[in-house]
Amino acid sequence: MNAEIRKRASQAGMPLMDFILSRIRQLETESGIHRTIFAACPNSHAVIRAALKSAKKNNSPIKFAATLNQVDTDGGYTRLTQQDFTNLIRREAKEIGLTGPVIVAVDHGGPWLKDIHAREKWSYHDSMQAVKRSFEAAVDAGYDLLHIDPTVDITLPKGQIISIDVVAARTLELIEHVEKYRKTRHLPAVSYEVGTEEVHGGLADLSVFRKFLELLKTGLKSAGLAETWPCFIVGKVGTDLHTTTFDPDVARQLTAIAREYGSVIKGHYTDGVTNPEAYPQAGMGAANIGPEFTEREYDGLMQLERVQANLVNIGKIFQPVEMRKALWNAVIASGRWKKWLQPGENPESFFAQSSARQEWLIKTGCRYIWETPEVVSTRAKLYAELGNQGIDAREIVEAEIERAMDKYFSSFNLVGLNALI
Repeated sequence: MNAEIRKRASQAGMPLMDFILSRIRQLETESGIHRTIFAACPNSHAVIRAALKSAKKNNSPIKFAATLNQVDTDGGYTRLTQQDFTNLIRREAKEIGLTGPVIVAVDHGGPWLKDIHAREKWSYHDSMQAVKRSFEAAVDAGYDLLHIDPTVDITLPKGQIISIDVVAARTLELIEHVEKYRKTRHLPAVSYEVGTEEVHGGLADLSVFRKFLELLKTGLKSAGLAETWPCFIVGKVGTDLHTTTFDPDVARQLTAIAREYGSVIKGHYTDGVTNPEAYPQAGMGAANIGPEFTEREYDGLMQLERVQANLVNIGKIFQPVEMRKALWNAVIASGRWKKWLQPGENPESFFAQSSARQEWLIKTGCRYIWETPEVVSTRAKLYAELGNQGIDAREIVEAEIERAMDKYFSSFNLVGLNALI
């Protein structure tokens, strides 16, 4: 992918992501324009295609941040292994004529951050080994960046926060493992991202944040891996799954600290944020968006159902395809909606929730069931039915997602960046 940009990065002795960030810094010095890299979580095949099309339209790099729940050696809920994922990106990019940079990354790689590890209460050893195998598969497949995030420990007593010394030690262990594996197989250098936005990681406090960076810096130097210093450090900047306001003041504080170490801050949970234009203004290096695009995909499918209903009314379609019913049935049957219940909500009955909460749980939970056989077949029938009426259903759904993505390319000052890199 992107042979010319990758060649230039290699000539500069830098991984692709580090090279792009260095060019952004140079451009900022020349023009005063701050930029924030847009990272899309690839929670469906439609989101992947939409992101590539939006990146081409906006002439900008695009970064994919794939969790191990989404893409892994077992296929994840997208049914894609790491190699499948990079192969799919190559095929789709070639099909649309995309030649700009595509950065492929692991998001939240650490013990117990894959749902099944936590749900089945895997041991620390087993979960850590599985993560190491996932990282190996990622670098084999040509990933550009790994997010090292060992900030969860389900063996601790409830309410106890993992020690920042332990987080640093486990971060070092994972980076050392990847570097040894990569060098043994003579694979290209990768970039790293460390930390977490979650309070349980202990990086919400500025003094702890700085201590973590010092521990990591000392550890990498002692291991002879100073050159692997992470380009991204994840910071808690006011957003989470249930809030949509970015805090630029906190972001500036974190950015100032990260800059001392040669890194930039990465924000997570940027979905539906009310002030995306504040990200580059505050010096944010990158931001992840994911569940928002699942919601837009759902909205696009509901738009198709309305089109179908109109065609039924005028006698063009006689047996409507029940897309909404298939989605609701699949999400409820999966039980994955329980993961997102808030304190006090009833986990025994989906329909015990308010109607608004039901809708939200379905829309965010669709990411887990897009590739289930019933949903795949129902979507195919709906697309075929509308296709018989001259309607490009896939384009309508993906355009809905693209519109949401275009907003971030614009707000993050990324439009036309490829021409400047």
